[in-house]
Amino acid sequence: MNKILLVEDERNFAQVLKDYLRMNDFEVTLCENGELGIDAFKTGEYDLCILDVMMPKKDGFTLITEIRALNRNVPVIFLTARNMREDMLRGYRTGADDYIVKPFDSELLLLKINAIISRSRNGSTTASQHIYEIGRFNFNARLRSLKRPGEMDVKLSPKEAALLCLLCEKKNDVLLREEALKEIWKDDNYFTGRSMDVYIVKLRKYLAADPSIEINNLHGNGYTLRVF
Repeated sequence: MNKILLVEDERNFAQVLKDYLRMNDFEVTLCENGELGIDAFKTGEYDLCILDVMMPKKDGFTLITEIRALNRNVPVIFLTARNMREDMLRGYRTGADDYIVKPFDSELLLLKINAIISRSRNGSTTASQHIYEIGRFNFNARLRSLKRPGEMDVKLSPKEAALLCLLCEKKNDVLLREEALKEIWKDDNYFTGRSMDVYIVKLRKYLAADPSIEINNLHGNGYTLRVF
């Protein structure tokens, strides 16, 4: 049975969510504030953490930072009423695997939880995975090589490989521009943004041989790598 640490200060909502997760075969430890949450994390083993952002004694952003100091790989989902773009960006920058705004679709939450836990157990975390299948292409992030069957390897530059790696980790999801710029270029300004746009164009050209692959621009907010 998968174990979830749920840190949420709204008691009624927390109890309903806990019961729902238990009905779907999860073992849930519920904590009502961030201090109790980090204490529970230190003494237990969890497959996934679900955190609120605004909580007494220790907020969710502080809590995930402390969790990441103890364990870099455990999946973390923010589940919060805070829907400001700045909060979402901060959530991802502090290491969250997803940021879900209340109210939410409980069935969709369940699907996301199962998908994230599955990826984590299969070694699909940033720290461990380096080989990706992208349609007909094989991408080795460590060797920075992109290969299509029957063709020679394309040797990617370090930034090309890093960007494609981030896109693969967010495949069929959204890679935020700010997230990629901070991770690869260590800065988010007009010039680094334009530089990333150039690299996106290069990656599209490399992958153009497979029509099932698309890298789409989402109105300046980010990119999504889609494989049909």
